[in-house]
Amino acid sequence: MTARNGRDRPRPARAAALALGALVLVTAFLAAAFPRGVAAYETRGVRHALGSVPAGQRTVEITVSRTDVTEGDPAAAYAAGELTRQDRAIRGQFRAPLRIVGGESLHGVRTTKPLSAQDSWLPRPDGVDPGLSLYAAAGLGAHATLTEGRLPHGAAPGKRTLEAAVTVATARALALHVGSQLHLEGLTVRISGLLTPRAPDSAYWAVDPLMTAARQDVTPGLPPHRFWRAGLLLSPQDGPALLATGGEPEKFWRYPVDTRALTGGDAPLLRDRLLSLEHGAALARLRGVAGSGALADSAVDGLLEAFARTRTAVAPVIAVAAYGIGTVAGVVLLMTAGLTAARRRDELALLRARGASLAGLAGRLAAETGVVALPAAAAGGGLALLLVPGEAVLPVLLAAPGAGLLGTLALPLRAAAAHRRPCPAERADAAGARPSRRRMVAELTVLVLAVGAVLALRGRSMATGGVDALVSIAPVLIGVIAALVLMRLWPLPLRLAARPAARTAGLTGFLTLARAGRAPATAGLPLLALVVALTTASFGGSVLAGVAAARDHAALTAVGAEARISAGKPLPEELRRAVGKVPGVVDAVPLRIDVQAADDNGPPLYLVIADAEAYSRLSRATGLGAFAAQELADPGGDRPLPALVSPRFLTRFGRAPMALQPEFGQLVIRPRTVRADTPAQPGGDFVVIDAGSVARRHPDTYRDPATGPSTLLLSGRSLDTGALRSAVRAHTPASAPVRLALRSAVRAEFADSPLQQGAVRLYTAAVAAGAGFALLALLLSLLQAAPQRTQLLARLRTMGLPRAQGQRLLILEALPQALLAALGGALAGAVTIRLLGPGTDLTALALPGTSGGGAPGTVRLHTDPASLLLPSAGVVALALAVALAQAWLSGRRRESTELRAGDTR
Repeated sequence: MTARNGRDRPRPARAAALALGALVLVTAFLAAAFPRGVAAYETRGVRHALGSVPAGQRTVEITVSRTDVTEGDPAAAYAAGELTRQDRAIRGQFRAPLRIVGGESLHGVRTTKPLSAQDSWLPRPDGVDPGLSLYAAAGLGAHATLTEGRLPHGAAPGKRTLEAAVTVATARALALHVGSQLHLEGLTVRISGLLTPRAPDSAYWAVDPLMTAARQDVTPGLPPHRFWRAGLLLSPQDGPALLATGGEPEKFWRYPVDTRALTGGDAPLLRDRLLSLEHGAALARLRGVAGSGALADSAVDGLLEAFARTRTAVAPVIAVAAYGIGTVAGVVLLMTAGLTAARRRDELALLRARGASLAGLAGRLAAETGVVALPAAAAGGGLALLLVPGEAVLPVLLAAPGAGLLGTLALPLRAAAAHRRPCPAERADAAGARPSRRRMVAELTVLVLAVGAVLALRGRSMATGGVDALVSIAPVLIGVIAALVLMRLWPLPLRLAARPAARTAGLTGFLTLARAGRAPATAGLPLLALVVALTTASFGGSVLAGVAAARDHAALTAVGAEARISAGKPLPEELRRAVGKVPGVVDAVPLRIDVQAADDNGPPLYLVIADAEAYSRLSRATGLGAFAAQELADPGGDRPLPALVSPRFLTRFGRAPMALQPEFGQLVIRPRTVRADTPAQPGGDFVVIDAGSVARRHPDTYRDPATGPSTLLLSGRSLDTGALRSAVRAHTPASAPVRLALRSAVRAEFADSPLQQGAVRLYTAAVAAGAGFALLALLLSLLQAAPQRTQLLARLRTMGLPRAQGQRLLILEALPQALLAALGGALAGAVTIRLLGPGTDLTALALPGTSGGGAPGTVRLHTDPASLLLPSAGVVALALAVALAQAWLSGRRRESTELRAGDTR
C-alpha cells in the first residue's frame, strides 16, 4: 500500500500542473486573439468600404482652373513638362497611410465645358449638336491598345488643327473613323486613331466615363432634348492649345488611393490627412507646388467617416463580450488556484507551523506556478500571432503576459490569504459559517459600488458611440451583485429546510440538504463565474438573436414574401402555373399594383388588387399585416368596397369613401381594416381590395389580358431557388423581362459587410468561450467535492444503502448549486438586457449602410427567451451529467478501494 501511494502521489501534482498550463495557455490565447480579431475585421471592413465603391469615389483629384493661373506665361504653365514636374512634386507630398496607385494616376489638361461639334454628318437624336470634351492627358499609350491608326501627335504652337484619338465605342456611337475631322467652335480636330482601353475598370478610365465611351444626355428645361456627349483624347503636348478655346480648360491631377496596405488603425489618420489636403495645412503646401488656386477633392474622407460611424456603433457591443469573458476567465484562474490551495492545505499549514515565512511561502509557490504559467502564456500569445491574422502586436505583448502573471500569482496570493497565521483546521460550511467583519465590510463595499455603478447606467447608453467602460462592464456588475446576494441568501433556505428533513424517515432528503449545507463557504467563486458567464451569454445571445431577427425582417419587408416576381407588363399565365409547381412553394399569389396620384399632393398611393383568401394566407404566412379574408368581402351593389389601408392613409384621408381611378375603371373604396404593413407594399401608403369585387364591378376591362397581374408573391419554406430561376427563365418572353427578388438573397446581402461579419463572428466566439469557461467553473466546483462524495457513497453502501438511492443522492446533491447559478444567471441576464436594451443600438451591427441613432428603423436590443433559458438549462444538464457519470463510476469500484485506512478525504 505504501509503495502504491508513493507511486501515485506525484501524479496528481503533474496533472494539476498540466491543467494549469492548459488553462493559462487557452486564456492567454483568447486574451491575445481578441484584439487581433477586432483589428483584423476592422481592416477588412475599411478595405471593403473603399474597395467596393466605383473608382471615382476612391481617388484624390487636384485641379487648377484657367482663372487661377495669373502669374507668368499661361502656355508655359499648361505645358506637358511643367505638369509632369508638378506631378512628381505632388506625389512627394503624400505620406503614409495616404498611398496612391502610381500606375493608374493621371494628369493633364481638360475642358470643363463641352464644345459643340458643328459637322452636319454627326448623329443628332433630337437635333442638338453633340458636346465634346477635350483631354490632353499623359500616359495614354500605356493604358490603351491601338486598334487602328496611331496615337495623336502634338501640334505646333499656334496651330488650330489638332489630332485626337477616340475609343472604339465612341467611334461607333458617333460614326467616326481614322481621318474624320470635327469642327469645334474655331478649332479643328482630326481623328488619328482608334483605341481600346486595356483596363476600363481602372481609375485611369473609370473616373471620367466620357474618356471611355460616348453617352446620351438631355438638355435642361422643357421639353428635354437628347444629344450626344463624348471625349476626344489629345496629345499631352496640346494642353496649351486648349487655352484658346471656350471650353474653360483646367489642369488636373488624379491619384487613386491605394488600400492594399490600409489597416483599420490607419483609417483615422488617413481621414485626417485627406481633410488637411482639402482644407488644412497640406492644402497650403500643395498650393506652393501646383499654384495658388489649387483645390483638392476626394470622396474617400466621406467613406472613412461612414466606416468610423459603423465601427463606433459596433465597438460597445463587442466590448461587453470582452469584459464578460475576461472576468469569467480571471475567476476560473482564481478558482483553479483555490482548488490547488485546498488540495495542498495540509502541506502549506505544516510549513507555516514549522516557521516558514509568509513571503517565503508565497515566493516558493510563485516559482512553482511561474515555471508552468509563464511559458504557457508565451505559447498562447505565440499561437495568437500565428493563427489569428492581424496587425496588432502590442495588445498581444500586453494580454499574454497579463494572463501568465495572473496564473502565476493567483495561487501564492490565495495561499497567503488562507495561511496568514498558523491555525487549526476548521470546517467552513455554507450554512453554518459566519463571515468575519472584515469580509462583511469588503462584500458590502463591493455591493454598494456595483449597485451605484448600475444605477449610474440609467442615464447612459451605448447609443452615444464609443466604448463606455461602465456600460460595457454592466453584465459583470450585475453578475457580481447577483452572486453576492445569492451567497448571503442561500444559507437561509438550507437551514430552514434541514430542520424538517432531519425528522423525516427518508435518508436521501436529509443527506442532500446536509451535504449542500456543508459545501465550502469559498464556493462563491464558482457561483460568481457561473452567474457572470450566464449573464454575458444571455446578453450575447440576445444580441445575436436581435441581429438575426432584424436582418430577417429587413429582408422580408424588402421583398414582401419568400420571393417576388415583377414586371412592367402582365405576367404570362404559364409562368404563374410553373412557379406554383416549384418545390417549396406553398402559395403563388398574383397581384395588380396600380400607383395612384393623391389629391393632397402627398406621396402616391399603391392600390393592391388581390384575391382576398390567397392574400390573407400570404399575410399570415409572412407576418406582415395579417387579416381575415371576410374583412374584404364584397358588400354587393354599388356600395363602397371595403379596403385594408395603412395608418398613414387613414391619417391623410380618414375613413370617408374615396374614389380611385385604376386603368380598368373607377372604384369607390371605404377603409375598414388598418395594418402597418402588407406583403405587396410593406410600410407604404397602400390600399388593398378584393380582386373578386373589382371583377364584378368591371368584368370586361378586368379580364383584359393587358390589365393582368404584373406581380407574383411566393410563400413557402426552403424554396428551390435554382428551380425557381429556371422556371422564370423558361416562361418569360424576351419582350417582357421580369425581375426576381429572393428573400434569402436580400438576407445574405445584409451580412455581406466584412465589418458586420467579423463583429458577429467574434461576438459568437466570445460568447462560446465564456460559456466554455463557465462550464469549466462548474466542473471544477463539482470535482472539488467529488472525492468526498465518492467516499460518502462507499460508506453508505457498506451500511446497506441501495445503489439506486446512492445515485439519487449524488444527483440531488449536485442540483442545488447548479440551480442557484442557473436562476441567478437568468435573472441577472434579464436585468442586464432590461437595463441596457433601450440604449443599445444594433442597427449598425445588423444592417450595413444604416446608422440607427433613434430613427424609426433603429434595431434595439430585446430579451430573447431562448438566450436566457438555454445557457441556464445547459448548466443544470451538465451538473446532472457529471453526477450521473460519477454515480456510474463509483458503482463499478469496490468499497475497499475508496475506504483506505488513513485516507482523510
